[in-house]
Amino acid sequence: MSEYQYYDFRAIDRALTKAEMAELRSISTRAEITSTTFTNHYEWGDLKADPLKLLEKYFDAFLYVANWGTREFYLRLPHELGNYKVLRAMLPGEAAQVRKAGRHLIVGFESESDQDDGDDGTSWIGSLLSLRTDLLRGDLRCLYLGWLLCAQHEELAEGELEPSVPAGLRELSAPLHSLIEFLGIDEDLVEVAALTSAPLSAGPSRKELDAWVRSLPEKEKNDLLLTAASEPGERWKTELLRRFQQQTTPRVSSEAVAIQRRTAADLLEAAHARTEERTKRVEAQRAAEATRRKAEEEANRARYLDQLGKREGETWNQVAAQILKRPPNEYNRAVTLITDLRDLALRQGRVAAFQSVLEELRRKHAAKGSFLRRLEKAKL
Repeated sequence: MSEYQYYDFRAIDRALTKAEMAELRSISTRAEITSTTFTNHYEWGDLKADPLKLLEKYFDAFLYVANWGTREFYLRLPHELGNYKVLRAMLPGEAAQVRKAGRHLIVGFESESDQDDGDDGTSWIGSLLSLRTDLLRGDLRCLYLGWLLCAQHEELAEGELEPSVPAGLRELSAPLHSLIEFLGIDEDLVEVAALTSAPLSAGPSRKELDAWVRSLPEKEKNDLLLTAASEPGERWKTELLRRFQQQTTPRVSSEAVAIQRRTAADLLEAAHARTEERTKRVEAQRAAEATRRKAEEEANRARYLDQLGKREGETWNQVAAQILKRPPNEYNRAVTLITDLRDLALRQGRVAAFQSVLEELRRKHAAKGSFLRRLEKAKL
């Protein structure tokens, strides 16, 4: 089986220049390159560059899928918009990590699977890309999911406490569900972790934003207008909302947070118990459904045999006619009817009479080996 690798880079905050696109083209002559994308796949060989170096220099997001089970998703964040200490506390391992790279921070998620599910990787980045905007606006849920991934991969000490649980883990967005699926994060682990997560608060109202903007010094308001008018994309809007949240969200005391923090071992044990409970519940449901289906089949069979009893003689004549036709499919139909007649005899307590008729059939058609073999196979 050939090796398959898929690389997908995206520029968000600014478009690539023509010179940068030419530099990328020199790395790969077969890649698809636009002012905001660089995508390529390989059945043989490899990308002739370090993908993380390309991310640091040109792009804001990078996704990688290989058919041997490797999946990676990286985001490049402006250093001034990301709190490195917060990120480092929530991404402490190899499965989820953060590092400094010049004027940026690189947040990475990695997972390994033993199975090749045939996924070519092309559909993923569109469903994950908005996590960068969410993160820059202060939504830390994807980081917490990264911490859970580290716990799942046993990269954390059993007694290591979880970071502060962000609000909204019980009302995950579509991109967060995609991240869970892409990385293979245990959904039971997410469910138990979400038990202490507060509901997601509504976004700021126009009235709240109005009051906050009016309270800003004149120079700051002028700077905001200038930024909105001159910067491409929505980075200015992201930074504005982030500042609003930082300045208006009430601080939670460290004591209150510590009361609810659980260890990695606690969460893994609770997730395991939840998995076992769900498995037992599913097995019980399957057993109940199998019992129901069996009872329904037996009732249907009983009704059929009752009807067959009203035309038993006619059915034996039909069997004789099918045996005379000789084709294998007619023999099969004859054996099926004989089986039904056998079950009818058992139901009515007339097995001896059935055996007598069957033995007469055997004697009459003793030369038909194919038919007799079918009777033996059906245990008749």
